[in-house]
Amino acid sequence: MYTEKQLVAVAKRENNTKRNYLVVNRLQGKHVPVSPGEAMQMFEELAAAARERYGAERTIVIGFAETATAIGAAVAAELGGWYIQTTREPIYDTAYFSFSELHSHAVEQTLARGALDEIMPNVDRILFAEDEVTTGRTILNIVDVLEQAYGKKAFAAVSLLNGMDASAEMRFAEKGIDLVYLVKTNHKSYEAKAEQYQGDGACFAPMFSENSYSVLEIGGYINARRLTEGEAYRKACAGLWEKIHKAVPDKGCSILVLGTEEFMYPALLAAREMEKLGHYVRFHATTRSPILPGSEESYPLHRRYELKSPYDAERATYVYELAEYDEVFVMTDAPRDGQGLAGICGTLEYAGNRKIQIVRWCGR
Repeated sequence: MYTEKQLVAVAKRENNTKRNYLVVNRLQGKHVPVSPGEAMQMFEELAAAARERYGAERTIVIGFAETATAIGAAVAAELGGWYIQTTREPIYDTAYFSFSELHSHAVEQTLARGALDEIMPNVDRILFAEDEVTTGRTILNIVDVLEQAYGKKAFAAVSLLNGMDASAEMRFAEKGIDLVYLVKTNHKSYEAKAEQYQGDGACFAPMFSENSYSVLEIGGYINARRLTEGEAYRKACAGLWEKIHKAVPDKGCSILVLGTEEFMYPALLAAREMEKLGHYVRFHATTRSPILPGSEESYPLHRRYELKSPYDAERATYVYELAEYDEVFVMTDAPRDGQGLAGICGTLEYAGNRKIQIVRWCGR
């Protein structure tokens, strides 16, 4: 069992008039470095709760980008159903659905339609995987879109945290959307708490490595932005780890595994396996979320590093709370070209890291 105090830290958003705060989950492995075993255990507890409710049904899990992609993959693998994530990246050669996440810094999201048309007649329930559900408006938006395309379906919102008030829960009940979650949260104090913080932590501008860096390219890539089977995706990620394994030191050392933006589950699974070998491992990921760092000891984020996204050099992304490790594995499905990966390496070098391995999962 988890508690709100154990999981929730409140941080201050930068330049977001829709919501001045962001909930940082201390164990999720997105903004704050975390033991990958602890993160995965939390995801698996949520997945077990979903399996208890819906294990006998034919399901598809939709993981919301970018923070819930690993959560959704873990739930889908446990249920043995279909999996797909939403995305803010371009989707080519397929039709797609568009919907809005109104409180976000990046409002528009898409969902690849493609094979969904084929499987939806045989799906009993659609599960939306989230890190936290608050107003529920994003889920209501996508439910409307899917119902227009496929008619009435059974739905459920599966989240680590649930911060919905009574009126929001009533709207879900009226739409027949079930709620499955680990911890109930209360947002009433979050806005005031965020205002108390100064937002005066350390901010670092983009920097680039002048050193050459190696890129280990591994085939067998499954792009979860398109429909896949949850168990097949898990097995492919396990196969990715097996090919990385030989590059991991035998002796115990400190290791950072850093995912990139929406690419979280394959990196988290590999990080957990490294931890099982006896290494001290921390996992987190780069993110589009511009959060103000703070100097207060109680504040969750103290150092922010701005990056050029390896997916789009015109887009700023961020990584928080970097430290020095013996080894760093940057795991990505981003294109190899451009400044993005060099920028990540330069930032890691600035934070004191000297042994950096880029692992790129690709289609060949």
